Amino acid sequence: MRGFIHWVVAGSGVVEALPAGLGGRGWEARMVSSADAIPGLLADGGSCSAGLLDLRGGAEPTAHALDRIREVLGRGGLGWVAGLAPGQVRLEQVRQLVRDHCHDYVVLPCDDGLLATVLGHAHGMARLEDRGVSAPRPLPSMDGMIGDSPVMQALYRQLQRAALTDAPVCIGGDTGTGKELAAAAIHRHSRRHGAPLVVINCGAIPDSLVQSELFGFERGAFTGANQRKRGRFEHADGGTLFLDEIGDLPLESQASLLRFLEQGTIQRLGGHEDVAVNARIICATHVDLATAVERGRFREDLYHRLRVIELHMPPLRERGGDIALLAAWALDRHTGEAGSRVRGFTRDALRALHDHGWPGNVRELVNRVRQAVVMAEGTRITARDLRLQEAGVALQTLGEARLEGERAAIERALLRNSGRLQAAARDLGISRVTLYRLMNRHGLRGGEDATGTG
Repeated sequence: MRGFIHWVVAGSGVVEALPAGLGGRGWEARMVSSADAIPGLLADGGSCSAGLLDLRGGAEPTAHALDRIREVLGRGGLGWVAGLAPGQVRLEQVRQLVRDHCHDYVVLPCDDGLLATVLGHAHGMARLEDRGVSAPRPLPSMDGMIGDSPVMQALYRQLQRAALTDAPVCIGGDTGTGKELAAAAIHRHSRRHGAPLVVINCGAIPDSLVQSELFGFERGAFTGANQRKRGRFEHADGGTLFLDEIGDLPLESQASLLRFLEQGTIQRLGGHEDVAVNARIICATHVDLATAVERGRFREDLYHRLRVIELHMPPLRERGGDIALLAAWALDRHTGEAGSRVRGFTRDALRALHDHGWPGNVRELVNRVRQAVVMAEGTRITARDLRLQEAGVALQTLGEARLEGERAAIERALLRNSGRLQAAARDLGISRVTLYRLMNRHGLRGGEDATGTG
């Protein structure tokens, strides 16, 4: 029998009778009347999997009582449903408790069938969460890059093909998407993997030093040049040179790079001898190089020589379920910092993670999770800990709110189902034709047309 807890808090001290219909639906009732009794009950019975948190009682729960409830609920192990009195959901502290720690809520008294259904859903979600905790932590899918979304699977295949050749590679993508990881993956899977991968950020070096840093210099080339120095190109001989933020490379150094790509040689600053270097070039940029060419900031001939193979790192907002994988990985990596006892995310935190636009992409997500691990007061990270709670909601009509919610629901369903309309429509409880009509209304694109089979 599935365990079921009826918990009366901040009430008159009277434990009300449970709905009689629950017993006939496979629920065995166990009742306690205080938060302090919950840990012992769980340890003793071991079979409880869902709980009804009865917050009715005629008076608003005290802050102390709610803090104690949060402490116990934060330990996990149960799928909690809140039982509220009519109008009680308007209390901010009650709403926050439900949002952070409960799978759902009902207004009591309610129909036995509805209560059994809601508890069954909470029971199932608790089992999923338990498996998520006990299963092995998510492992990098390829060379430090985490994710199994369709766009990432396609990227992995492109990286493996790029590794088979020595042709120059240009990696584009927003800041924080993992361009350096992609370059390292190409090098590691290439025939050059036994030689160095030399990394240089072109935007982090003053223009006056770029030439000597990349190509080296001869003794006496300038004041202070007391001996010959080899540059990054020579250090990468036999291996790979990764030029990050190539769009920031000065025009003088662009000419020297073009010469290397055409002739395979460099000249040290202050020298006249051609030095042969066998290095593969991989570059990355978050800016549009074509636009830079139009504005005269980047050489057109170099632009074409660099983009023999072009790859694009997808932004996090397009990677769907990868967000949860990355958040779990970041949590596992940083758990324990500053004595943290964090063991997971609350439901509102997971919603906030998926709804956020992620302008900083993977780097932003990892930093937010790390900060939350250190600063969270409970055992589960909330949206507030992630600093993703809504700071304010713009005024809008009810119709606008409905349209916004409708579009968001459709977008999430399409992401979950990799653009398959039939599967997304099934999740939304509508027909495929209706889904296609709604997508047209909102200007959304899917992976198939209205006649597709999903």
